[in-house]
Amino acid sequence: MAVPIRRLLVALSVCCALLAGGAACSGKGSGAAQDTVAAAVAAGDPSPTATAERQRLAKTRFVANAGLAAGATYQWIVKPWKAGKFKKGAKGRTFALIKAGLAGTFAYNRLKAAGRNAEGDPLLSKAMAPLTSGIDALKDLPSKLRKGDDSAAGSFDDIIGKVKDAGKSAGATVTDKVPSAGQLAGG
Repeated sequence: MAVPIRRLLVALSVCCALLAGGAACSGKGSGAAQDTVAAAVAAGDPSPTATAERQRLAKTRFVANAGLAAGATYQWIVKPWKAGKFKKGAKGRTFALIKAGLAGTFAYNRLKAAGRNAEGDPLLSKAMAPLTSGIDALKDLPSKLRKGDDSAAGSFDDIIGKVKDAGKSAGATVTDKVPSAGQLAGG
């Protein structure tokens, strides 16, 4: 029983010391320190201060989002499309269409996020500007696939290729990253 009491006393001592230290700091001694804390709280979310840092983070986020969109598109839309899984009467067509619909929604979401990320970098924003209408047109992919429109998967693959080329021209090389099924379901 001596060990638990010893631990209790140590914990109680540390708590008292922290409370006493906090009470001593909350006095009206240092106005400059309080002004600094108030300014930090008023500033809200921390953000990078340098423009170069913001641009680097924009490129990094762009690469991550575009890579996930490209991986989902290739894995669950392009590969089944090339294998003929979306044609009427194909074995496993319904399941392939469900996965393609989820992947299409996920990829559309990640491409929209990549477009927002690209706005933080001048080169990326110039490269992505002509692609925004093409990305918006991808919203109707699931209904087009259900109707048997073979060009839908091809247009999705085409937009992904253009996004990859835009990233490459701006110095942000995009590589395919296949998302997990949980990421697809979560959006």
